[in-house]
Amino acid sequence: MESLSNLLKKFSGISVMALVGESGTGKSFKSKLLAQKYGIDAIIDDGLLIKDDKILGGKSAKTEKTYMGAVRIALFDDKEHRDEIARILKKSHIKKILLLGTSEKMVIKIAARLQLPQPSKIIKIEDIATREEIDKAIRSRQVEGKHVIPVPAIEIKRNYSQIFYDSIKVFFSRPGLFFARKFGSGNSKTFEKSVVRPEFSKKGRISISEAALTQMTMHCVQEFDSNIRIKKFSIKTDARGYRLVITIDVPFGKQLTGEIYKMQQYIIDNIEKYTGILIEEVSIIIDKITGTDKIKKD
Repeated sequence: MESLSNLLKKFSGISVMALVGESGTGKSFKSKLLAQKYGIDAIIDDGLLIKDDKILGGKSAKTEKTYMGAVRIALFDDKEHRDEIARILKKSHIKKILLLGTSEKMVIKIAARLQLPQPSKIIKIEDIATREEIDKAIRSRQVEGKHVIPVPAIEIKRNYSQIFYDSIKVFFSRPGLFFARKFGSGNSKTFEKSVVRPEFSKKGRISISEAALTQMTMHCVQEFDSNIRIKKFSIKTDARGYRLVITIDVPFGKQLTGEIYKMQQYIIDNIEKYTGILIEEVSIIIDKITGTDKIKKD
């Protein structure tokens, strides 16, 4: 059997675009319309490869019982999952792919893990959906736990009947709208999508505790350089991931050029590797250079 790298060496002609937006803002709902506008063959959404209203392969993150498990599926954390998608891409002769993710960082990571070209164009959900549409999608997600998969109901009932909730048909015909321009004022287009209710959505979002994340971060800093001391640590979260702010003291004479960036990447890489969560940003603030008092006395 061919390796993943050998399979994907043949995909140099593939063009990749991406649609990003915070969780629950309606990316899956809009993805088929975006694909139609740009002549995109296939969509990669939450672990699934979708083409022509059919699920070609992959595993849906929405079948996972925990939020953490869903994140790992969406990021193609499992090698067998990545290899399956690679084989299907080779067989299907797909030329254009739309990646969906909660941030630019996420779609870049998905492309890298699948050894696809980096997205040539990244579109934000705010650029193709109104504020009212986004707010409605967020309410549906937060209050009712509803998620959309951009394939007809028959596909979900066949593959994931346990999470199927309802189906919706979207009819576009008004001229002047972002997507209607693709079809012209006299034409119309209907898309069917499926509404599902994942187990992890019913139970609420499961996330790593602040205590565990704090401990992991302190461990990473100590591993990187045992002479650096953490004075203050704070965590901010949003739909895109975790933002860490670390205040440190560093010893006098420590070469800082390039080291701060390396430490940021070390923390991000290790926490994401062992937890599956997304670290959107690590900010490092140097509060004090230690050891200067001794030098002055000397």
